[in-house]
Amino acid sequence: MKKAVVLFSGGLDSSTCLAWAISKEYKCTAISFFYGQRHDRENKAAKKIASILNVPLIELNLSLPWLKTSSLVDKNKKIPKGSIKKTDIPSTYVPGRNLMFASIGISLADAIGAEAVVMGPNAIDYSGYPDCRPDFYKVLNKAVNLGTKNPTLGKKIKILTPIIHKSKAQIVRLALKLQVPLKYTWSCYSGGEKPCGYCDSCKLRAKGFEEAGVKDPALEL
Repeated sequence: MKKAVVLFSGGLDSSTCLAWAISKEYKCTAISFFYGQRHDRENKAAKKIASILNVPLIELNLSLPWLKTSSLVDKNKKIPKGSIKKTDIPSTYVPGRNLMFASIGISLADAIGAEAVVMGPNAIDYSGYPDCRPDFYKVLNKAVNLGTKNPTLGKKIKILTPIIHKSKAQIVRLALKLQVPLKYTWSCYSGGEKPCGYCDSCKLRAKGFEEAGVKDPALEL
C-alpha cells in the first residue's frame, strides 16, 4: 500500500487533507506540531480527529524562541481583528513555518519510504502568508527530489496540496463529502472554550460555511 505523511493541525483545512489522503488509499501517518503557540486547542483537536480516523499521530514539540516575532506565539502581542481582504502579511505569520514543517514531513517520508507528503496550504481564502503560494510548493517539490535518499534510488516523493486552489466554501463541501468530523476541528487563532469569531481564521472559516450553505458544527458544541 502506498504511504503518505500528512501535516496535521486539527483545523478545517488539514483535516480535509487527511480525509482526502485516506480516500486516495494512502496509508497515512500524521504529524502535529507544538511550537510555542499561545494555546494547544489545535493539538488537542488533531489528537481527537486522528483517533476517530484511526490514523497514527506523531506529536512533536519544537523550541524555537525566535518564533515569538509572531502574535500566534507571543501572548504579549495582540491577535489582530480578522479581515477577508488582505493587503499585507499579518502579525500572525510564523517565520518559515510551512517550510519547517514540510522539511520534517519530508524527513519522515524519506525514512519510512512514503511516496507523498500531504499539506493543507490555501492560496484563495487565506491570511496572505507567503508560504501558501503555489509557486513555493512547485520549487520545494523539485528540491525534495534532488536532496533526499528515496528519489535518488528511483522512488520520488510528491508534495501534495489538494486544497491550494479551493475556496473555503469548496473546502467545506469537500470535507462534508469525505465525512470529516468537523465538529472537532479547531481553526481559531485564540484559545478558549469557543472560537473567538474575530480573527482571520474564524472569519475565513465562517465565510466558507456561509457560502457553502451549511452550519458550522464546531459552533454547536
